[in-house]
Amino acid sequence: MKFKKITACLDMYGCPNRCKHCWLKITPNGNLTNDDLRFTYQAFRPFTNDLEIVANYREEDYAPNYKELWDLSVELSDNKTPHFENISYWRAVRDLDYIPWLYNLGVRAAQLTIFGNEETTDFFVGRKGAFKEIIKTIEQLVQYRISPRIQMFIYKSNINQLSFVEKLLIGLDLENRCKDFDKEFSFFLHQGSCSGENAQFYEDWITLEEIKKIPKKLLDYTVIHFNTASKEEIWGKPENKVCENLVQDVSTLNIVNNTPIFYIDNNFNVYPNYETPSEIWLLGNLKTTKVEDILENYKQNKSIGQKALTEVSASKLVKELGNFQSERLFGESDYKNLLLHKYCLAKMKLDK
Repeated sequence: MKFKKITACLDMYGCPNRCKHCWLKITPNGNLTNDDLRFTYQAFRPFTNDLEIVANYREEDYAPNYKELWDLSVELSDNKTPHFENISYWRAVRDLDYIPWLYNLGVRAAQLTIFGNEETTDFFVGRKGAFKEIIKTIEQLVQYRISPRIQMFIYKSNINQLSFVEKLLIGLDLENRCKDFDKEFSFFLHQGSCSGENAQFYEDWITLEEIKKIPKKLLDYTVIHFNTASKEEIWGKPENKVCENLVQDVSTLNIVNNTPIFYIDNNFNVYPNYETPSEIWLLGNLKTTKVEDILENYKQNKSIGQKALTEVSASKLVKELGNFQSERLFGESDYKNLLLHKYCLAKMKLDK
């Protein structure tokens, strides 16, 4: 059983934040070792000639030995993906070597997330001081000629924060400061996926009425980032319209491919890289299940979520769980995933 490529992402230390929007869900932090990374490598090594090992799938570089882990993951990987543009602002304000290290790895743009002013951002991130850390990190990035890319998740509850954010960006003057080192500053708004923790904000989801409240400058930034002025491409469609479309969709989906990405949590549970890591996608445990069986479970769609994807059409999901009265905005694929997760959790409850 050989795959063209396998990417194994191990959640070794977790994350300093408890973000209320996180699609990966909030789970307890771990404290895994370099040997655990090597163990993961040895487990998957026989099943591909192109294995990539990643030392985290939540917060980048949260581990105290983040440099060592990066070097080890490079050593263990046949081909290593360049460092992601998601970075740790928690690390940046506590380790002044961090941003220069990122620059030396080739990082030239870095993404940060805000939710409005200090109080609102700290609330959504789940800890005090997050907003101030983000502002400090922005200054470090510019100092080392790395362009900040700032995203903001918007809901009905924080739409009134946009005027503050507009003034903040004008005050930081990032557009001109990035031009000084021949880079472009980027900012964009969106509601994110409705997976993981973000699903709790369904009642707070935006509608077309909220889009009208976005200041022109912030909307222009968003259009440039997504390279489209189409509201549907950026924000999705009203839920009732999505339901009307999907009720005609009798197709199913098989996510199995020859280059799988697997998420491995701090208890060594393995999940495919689809939607949020949760019990409905569980393929097995590296410590208690043979890797051959985990990979076979993946190939044969044996996780509850995969099985449902191959058997339950969007039409069935919408008829059972869709909201034909709501005007909240969703992308169609994201909405299908939301309903699929609800469907699977309900089925699991019945089966028990």
